[in-house]
Amino acid sequence: MYRLLVCVMLVGCVFATVAPQASAQEKKVEITKKWNGSVDDEKLMKPDCITSAKGLEAVWKAWNAKGDVPTVDFGKNIIVAVYSPGSKLDISGINLDAKGNLTVVGFGTRDFRPGFRYVLGVVSREGVKTVDKKDLPKE
Repeated sequence: MYRLLVCVMLVGCVFATVAPQASAQEKKVEITKKWNGSVDDEKLMKPDCITSAKGLEAVWKAWNAKGDVPTVDFGKNIIVAVYSPGSKLDISGINLDAKGNLTVVGFGTRDFRPGFRYVLGVVSREGVKTVDKKDLPKE
C-alpha cells in the first residue's frame, strides 16, 4: 500500500512539473478585429489564412460580403478564418506554439443550413510560420 501511494505521488509530481512547461510553450493570441457573415455558395473559396490586401479583396468580392473591403496592415498582421455550415459560429481560441504554428479553433451550432458561415479575425503575424500546420499563403 505504501509503495502504491509513493508511486501515485511521484506520478503527480511529474505531471505537476511537465504541465506548466507544455502550456508555457503555447501562447494565446488576441484577435484585434473580427468580421462574420454567411455565404450561399458552399463551393466558394475558404482560405485558412489571408496574408495580403489582394487576397482579402478576392475573398470579399467572391463572397459578396457587405461593405467595403476592410483595411488591414498585412506587414504586421494576418487574417485567420473558421467556417461552418451551422447557423452560428465564432472563434473560441487562437494559440501560437514554440515552433511558430498558429492553431485556430472555432465553435458553432449543429443546425446545418445551405452555404457556410465564416468568422475572419485579425491577429499579429509575429512569430507565425504556419497556420494549422499549413504554410502561409503568398496572397
